[in-house]
Amino acid sequence: MQDNGKPKIELGLEGVYFTESGICKVDGVNGRLYYYGYSIETLAENSNFEEVCYLLLNGRLPNAAELSGFRNSLAQERPLPDEVAGLIEDSPKDAHPMDVLRSAVSVMALYDPDANDNSDAANMRKSIRLVSRLASAVGAIGGCRNGIGYVKPDSSMGAAGNFFYMLTGKKPDAEAVKVLDLMLLLHAEHSSNASTFSGIVTAATLSDLYSAVTSAIGTLKGPLHGGADQAALEMMHAIGRPENTEVYINDALAGKKKIMGFGHRVYKTYDPRARIIKNRLEILQGSANEEVRNLTSIALAAEKLMIDKLGSSHGIWPNVDFFSGPVYTDLGIPDYLFTPLFAASRIPGWCAHVMQYWKSNRLVRPLEYYNGELDTQYVPISQR
Repeated sequence: MQDNGKPKIELGLEGVYFTESGICKVDGVNGRLYYYGYSIETLAENSNFEEVCYLLLNGRLPNAAELSGFRNSLAQERPLPDEVAGLIEDSPKDAHPMDVLRSAVSVMALYDPDANDNSDAANMRKSIRLVSRLASAVGAIGGCRNGIGYVKPDSSMGAAGNFFYMLTGKKPDAEAVKVLDLMLLLHAEHSSNASTFSGIVTAATLSDLYSAVTSAIGTLKGPLHGGADQAALEMMHAIGRPENTEVYINDALAGKKKIMGFGHRVYKTYDPRARIIKNRLEILQGSANEEVRNLTSIALAAEKLMIDKLGSSHGIWPNVDFFSGPVYTDLGIPDYLFTPLFAASRIPGWCAHVMQYWKSNRLVRPLEYYNGELDTQYVPISQR
């Protein structure tokens, strides 16, 4: 309690711990990120998305036989139920892709025999299905939007390769698959972020995994969370040319407008994922087409300006969202799929946290301080 008898309100639950976990460590002071103790730099250099999915769901890295079996399980679950594919095909073409994805996940539950079985074994089976099918669903949404329709998934490919195949109907370029696999890996987990927390809140009522993931997708849709990479790219398009960057940034800061892709609730220094993606941007400056080179030049110019103005003084640094847009653009991925791809990346983290929380489940029920009137007199409607 404060001196006036009012409890201290932590807006946005900032700085409040609600559980403990060994899944992910976000060191916001030193700019470090770990999945089960492995640094993100180590995983980005040596691992891949499927292996990281196994790590997050099982708490350890697999041996060769285990990874092969896990990949086979993912491949077997990659096809979408006909009803889910039909929903995606029949969705209005102007519907928000995250709304389509959220609805698709809800429909997936209707055709999963394990949907309401909350045993450990059933939840692991559902996690594997969700990891595999979310990537297929996002590819299907893209394919239906770009006019080629629903392309049945290719179970011989991994998540990244199959996504490209469903998006374009063509076998993907190996280098593009490698880059997208890295992006999926970097977004796979990030502790108790907003979407993970909302999934846990749903799961804590002893609801089911599909309901928890649906909640998480709804939370991820917002521009202050998963939609930030698309918003950052839209800003780069608004800037237009690298030489316009300084004027745009100065005007935005003077008008107290938020610069999307900068600042983070936890990181008070450079986001380590952003550093990894920035390396890719620097490669693109010398190899990409003119549009992408222009976007990367704007991004790097904006980064320098923002760091000079607000980095050390205000702790506002680039986060993972800022550099993602130009990389996805170079891969030929339309901006409306950025946030759905984020969901397809984050699904192993969501499932891992939900399953862990259930091991010592407690209903999430924070308090709200009431500051309204009491015993208000009711006036009949005839006298109002």
